[in-house]
Amino acid sequence: MSTTVSNLIKIGELSKSSGLSIKTIRYYEDLGLIHAVKRSRGGFRLFEEKMTLIRLQFIKQAQSLGMSLSEIKEFLAVRDRGELPCQDVKQKLEDKVAQINDQIQALQHLQNQIQSLLAGADPILEIPPDDRICPIIQNNRDS
Repeated sequence: MSTTVSNLIKIGELSKSSGLSIKTIRYYEDLGLIHAVKRSRGGFRLFEEKMTLIRLQFIKQAQSLGMSLSEIKEFLAVRDRGELPCQDVKQKLEDKVAQINDQIQALQHLQNQIQSLLAGADPILEIPPDDRICPIIQNNRDS
């Protein structure tokens, strides 16, 4: 048995080694994020162990940072051309930081609105019922 063959593993073994489900690995293969190098005589997909595990680890880490599978595919395509995608990754991460800052500002604004509503909630609870569903939310609103 050659060294190359000993480095090929079936999808089930890849699942155990990576901690990803077989379904997820197949999905990544369908998207072109990973590639089976060939099939066994029995028709099983065979993956090059080391490189596929490296790719799966990269995919998991990039996803945990908020990267989409589409973005990850672009990074992997750059790497497959023999280049490092670090400049592209850096730009995407900078974009993510800007998005997070925008979300933080929006959430802080929402928090202030809610705190303002809650500050006036106790007296409203004493108001007799009218057509409004909840005066806490509908108080001083035009709608």
